[in-house]
Amino acid sequence: MLPSVEFCRGVTLALAAIVPFIAVPQALAAGGEKAQAPSEAVFVAAIVVILLVSRLLGEVMRRLGQPAVTGQLLAGILLGPSVLGLLWPEAQHALFPRDPAQKSMLDAIAQFGVLLLLLLTGMDTDIKLIRKIGRAAVSVSLMGIAIPFICGVALGQFLPDTLIPHAEARLVTSLFLGTALSISSIKIVAMVVHEMDFMRRDLGQIIVASAIIDDSIGWIIIGLIFGIARAGTVELVPLLRSVVGVAIFLIVSLTLGRRAVSAAIRFVNDNMVSELPVITLILIIMGTMALVTNALGVQTVLGAFVAGILVGESPILTKLINAQLRGMVTSFFAPVFFALAGLSVDLTMLNSPEIALFTFGLILIASIGKFGGAFLGGTLGGLARSESLALAVGMNARGSTEVIVASIGLSMGALNQNLFTMIVTMAVLTTSAMPPTLRWALARVPLRAGEQERLEREAFESKGLVANMERLLLTVSESANGRFASHIAGLIAGHRGLPVTVLHLERGPAAAPEEHSARQTSAMVESVKESAEEARGSTVESRQEASPVNITTRVAPSGTEEAVSNEGRKGYDFLFIGLDPAKMPDGGFNPEIAKTVRAYDGPLAVAVARGRHDEEPLPGRLAILVPVTETDMSTRAAEIGVELARSANADLTILYVSPRDGPTLGVRRAYRSLATRHEESVLKDIVEIADRYDVAIRTKVAISNVPHHAIQNEADRASATLIILGVTTRPSEALLFGNTASELLMASQISLLFVAS
Repeated sequence: MLPSVEFCRGVTLALAAIVPFIAVPQALAAGGEKAQAPSEAVFVAAIVVILLVSRLLGEVMRRLGQPAVTGQLLAGILLGPSVLGLLWPEAQHALFPRDPAQKSMLDAIAQFGVLLLLLLTGMDTDIKLIRKIGRAAVSVSLMGIAIPFICGVALGQFLPDTLIPHAEARLVTSLFLGTALSISSIKIVAMVVHEMDFMRRDLGQIIVASAIIDDSIGWIIIGLIFGIARAGTVELVPLLRSVVGVAIFLIVSLTLGRRAVSAAIRFVNDNMVSELPVITLILIIMGTMALVTNALGVQTVLGAFVAGILVGESPILTKLINAQLRGMVTSFFAPVFFALAGLSVDLTMLNSPEIALFTFGLILIASIGKFGGAFLGGTLGGLARSESLALAVGMNARGSTEVIVASIGLSMGALNQNLFTMIVTMAVLTTSAMPPTLRWALARVPLRAGEQERLEREAFESKGLVANMERLLLTVSESANGRFASHIAGLIAGHRGLPVTVLHLERGPAAAPEEHSARQTSAMVESVKESAEEARGSTVESRQEASPVNITTRVAPSGTEEAVSNEGRKGYDFLFIGLDPAKMPDGGFNPEIAKTVRAYDGPLAVAVARGRHDEEPLPGRLAILVPVTETDMSTRAAEIGVELARSANADLTILYVSPRDGPTLGVRRAYRSLATRHEESVLKDIVEIADRYDVAIRTKVAISNVPHHAIQNEADRASATLIILGVTTRPSEALLFGNTASELLMASQISLLFVAS
C-alpha cells in the first residue's frame, strides 16, 4: 500500500519539526558549553529526534510492505554522516557529539536495548515447533548456516588489511564475518510468513523453525567467538572451558531453569499487588542470565536470548504482560538501537571503488551462500523444489539480527568502521529484497496432501474454548459440589497439562480452624491431582504431550467477592465453581454462587453434584448428555463435553430439542422441513468437533415444547450421570440461567454442569 498524499504531507511537517530540536544542541555548542560534563539537553534532543524520525520512516516502510526496522536503520543513516553530516555537518555534530561521555549516554540505552531485543527473540522461539518439524528444519538450518559460514570465513581470510581492525587477529574477524553471513532474522521472516497467511502452513512452519534454529545456533557461536576475541587467539583450554560452560548453562537453563522461571513468574503474578511486577521479574531474569554468560566468558546476549526462551514458555505469561513488555521495547529501545546502528554507517566510504567492490562482493557471497545452503538443505530434507525455493528466498533476510551481530562485532573490536558499514548495507539490501521475492515464491507453493485438513482443524481450534485454555481457576468449598468441580477441572487440566489454582472458600461466618481448613484444601487438591492423572493416562497422546498439572492453592473466607475478583485478574481462561449448597430451599442458586459469577469476568462453569456424584469417593466412569441449540454457549458446552469424554473415556450423547410443529398441516410441513435442516446443521457442527478429537458420540433429536422434560427423559434412556448445559447469564441480582436451567436445577436427579460466559 503506497503512502497517501495526506500521509506524505504529515511526514514532511513532522520532519520540519525536528529543526528546533537540532537548534537546542547547536545553541549550547555556540554558547561555549564544552564537553566537560554530558548535557542532558543534548541527550534528550537526540532521543526525541531519533524516535520521531525512526517512527516516521518505519511507518513509511510498513506502508511499502517492508519491515519497520528498515526505516529505523534508514533513520540513523539519514541522521548520520552519510546524509545530515554531508548537508549540515554542524547540526549533525551538535546533535550527536563525538565526546565520549556524551556518546556513552546513548550507547548505554542501545546496549540495554540489544539485551531486550534478544529477550523478545527468545520469547518468539517455539521449541515445540522445532521438535514438531524435525528433519526438514534441522537440515535447512545446518546447511543454511554451514555454507555461508564457510564462505564468510574464507572471505575474511582474503580481505585486505585495511578492512581488518587487527591484522594479527584476522581469524576472529573471519569467524565473526562467517557468523554474520550465516544468521537469518526470525522477526522479518515471521512477519512476511504471517502476512501471507502461511504461518500455519507446513512450509511456513518449516521456514520459521529454520530461522529459530539459525538464531539459536548463531547466538551460541557469537558467544564462543567473544571468548576467542577476549583471548586474542584461539587457545584450546579457554575455548573448551567456554564450550563446556555454555553446554552446562544451556542444559541447566532448559531443564531446572525452565521450571524455576515458570514458578517465579507464577509466584510474582499471583502474590504481588504493585503495578507490572512480572515485567520487573522478567528484566531481572534477563539481566541475571546475561551476567552468568558474561562470567562464563561469552557474550551477554546469549544469556538474554535463553532467558527469553524460558520466559516465553511460561504457561501464565498473559497476553497483556506480553504486550506491555513488547510495547516498551518496540516503542523506545528498538528504534534507539537501530537508529544508532545506522548512525555508525558512513556510506561516503562507498565512494572508494575498492570498498564499493568489496561491498558488492560481500552481498553477492552472502546471498548466494545463504540461498544455496538453504535450498540444498530443503532438498535434502525432502521438500519439493518450489518449497525449497521459497525457503531459500526467505532465509536470505538478515534484518535486525544482522545489525545486532555487526554492532557486537564493532564494539568488541572484531570489525572496523568500514566492515561494519559493509555488513549493515548488506543487511538492509537483503532485508528489503526478501519480502517481495518471498511473497512471489510462497504464492506458487501448492497445498500438501492432508495439509488442508490440518489447517481447518487448527482454524477451528483457534476459535474454540477448550483449545485456547492455558490456566484454570477452581473456586470450591468442602462439599460434594466442591469435590465434583475439582474432579471435572482435573480432567480438563490433566489432558492438556494446564496449571490450576484452587481457591478454597471457607464455609460459615467464622473461619474453620487452621488445621481443618488445610485438610479441606488438601482434599480438593488431591481430587484435582487424581483426575488429572486419570486424564493424562487416557491416551498415548496425552501421556506424551501433557505436562504434569501444577496446582496452586489459596484460602479465602466464604462469601468474599473480593477474593474471587482479585484472583480472577491474574490471568485465567476458565473458572469452575463448586460451592454448597447450589440450590436454595425455596429455589434458585445460592447467592454465594451468584456473587462468585458476578466477580469473575470470563467463561465459567457451575458444578452441581447429584445422585452418584453426591457420594465420596466419586464413582468412576462418566456418561454425559449435552443438550444443544444454535447458540454459541451451547457449542461451548459441547466442547466441554467432548473434552471430558476424551479425558475420561466417557460416553457422550448430544441432544437437540426441537419445539412441536405448528397448528396447520401446511405450516407443520414447512416448519418441520426447515427445522430438520436446522437440526442437521447444528448436530453436524458438533459431530465435526468430536471427529477432530476422535471422540465417538451419539446424536439424538427430541420434539417437545418442554425442553427440561425431554432432557430428563433422554438422560434416563442414556443412563447419563452428567448433564452439561450451555447457558447465558441474565441481568439480575439473583443468578438466572433461563427456564430450562432453573427447572433442571430444581428437578434433576443427576449431576449438572452449567457452562456460561
